[in-house]
Amino acid sequence: MSATKAIPACHDDLIHDVEYDFHGRRMATCSSDHTVKVWDCDENDQWKCTASWKAHSGSVWRVTWAHPEFGQVLATCSFDRTAAIWEELVGEQVKEDKQSHWIKRTSLVDSRTSVTDVKFAPRHLGLQLATCSADYMVRIYEAQNVMNLSQWSLQHEIQTGFTCSCLSWNPSISRLYPPMIAVGSDDPSPSSSGRVQIYEYNESSRKWKKVEIITVLTEPVHDLAFAPNLGRSYHTLAVASKDLSIFSLKPIGKESSSSFSKFDMHRLAEFTDHESQVWRLSWNVLGTVLSSSGDDGCVRLWKSNYMGSWKCIHIINGSGNKTEQSKEIKTIPVTSNINQNVRFYHVQPVTAANEVVWH
Repeated sequence: MSATKAIPACHDDLIHDVEYDFHGRRMATCSSDHTVKVWDCDENDQWKCTASWKAHSGSVWRVTWAHPEFGQVLATCSFDRTAAIWEELVGEQVKEDKQSHWIKRTSLVDSRTSVTDVKFAPRHLGLQLATCSADYMVRIYEAQNVMNLSQWSLQHEIQTGFTCSCLSWNPSISRLYPPMIAVGSDDPSPSSSGRVQIYEYNESSRKWKKVEIITVLTEPVHDLAFAPNLGRSYHTLAVASKDLSIFSLKPIGKESSSSFSKFDMHRLAEFTDHESQVWRLSWNVLGTVLSSSGDDGCVRLWKSNYMGSWKCIHIINGSGNKTEQSKEIKTIPVTSNINQNVRFYHVQPVTAANEVVWH
């Protein structure tokens, strides 16, 4: 496990999201101050801000990296009802401060309300992007020509029936499993549509259809994440709400090639360790370790044993205060600094953890 690094305050307001790129050597952050910043890790493992720009006219909720196969590409979404695609101009640098240069390739303006999440599809599906909005819609776009990122076509619109707060693609690359998206809602009022819905794409009908609803969750959902599926016969989905829940979805077959999958769904674990709202989730590349961050100022790492029992294996305490725990759990304190009030944690093997002290 690498040492914890602190970097100078990078935004003038609340940070909403932070995400590593595919290699874990770059980070992107977004904030209520309407800006996006990109950070690079140098040969001394020090993080330096290499780009900063005003990305939207409202709070920027999420930022996500495309696979490097498509270049250095970011997508953002905002309260201003738009999502945007950004590309880095390689070789275009300001000589003195070595700032990289990012340009907006396009704005996606179909939403009538705040765009609350944005995610690139797994690379084997091509350069596709899913957005979800408070107007009950999930929209899926595709760049027909990956060399021209200014042209994106709206491929699908999914009416969910609830206010969408977050989404996650299933990253499975197996041809046995069709594309799948999970969508969560933070609507405070109860809904017959549930808090989490799972959609599957059928190649024959070229349509997305709702195949599962998770009804056992009653609190608003802030984040969810499918685990990478490397040879498992089931899918694993983590959901961040008032508590942390982990579900398994085991396909039980199809009636025909034109029909949609059916699943045997179980809740594998439920944890109240954060004792507060859980805000962000991230899996490692093998789908064996889950990280969660909450209002308690801690990042917790979770792993299941050979019996399928999930346990907290590490706690990262962002405040530096000692945390009571069992002997099995290790706490990593973070040294505070008067001039450093935002901390990022690079925890191996979690390569894309949204590890930020949230409030």
